[in-house]
Amino acid sequence: QVQPVESGGGLVQAGGSLTLSCAASGSIFSINTMGWYRQAPGKQRELVAVITSNSNSNYADSVKGRFTISRDNAKNTVSLQMNSVKPEDKAVYYCNAGIMINVVRYLEVWGQGTLVTVSS
Repeated sequence: QVQPVESGGGLVQAGGSLTLSCAASGSIFSINTMGWYRQAPGKQRELVAVITSNSNSNYADSVKGRFTISRDNAKNTVSLQMNSVKPEDKAVYYCNAGIMINVVRYLEVWGQGTLVTVSS
């Protein structure tokens, strides 16, 4: 069983910074893409940022220039540095990972989510 666990959510003031972290543990052969998604109340889950195993990253237009995704392949972790946070960034943030359990079995896993609340 592979379960990513997020941490770092909480209350942040508009214009402030917050760092989210996610650690994947369990039976892992390798991890392909890792990413962060978010879901605001009444809205669909959306992509925030993704990063490949060789650290190529991609961001939603709404967070470009403010958020930075990074990963540590040795520790199976991915982080999201959130700067210049806006009220519209308020959401539950989910960690996602594409994991190879062995050389042939692929599994996409989601964390349980961490809430980010922004005060104005």
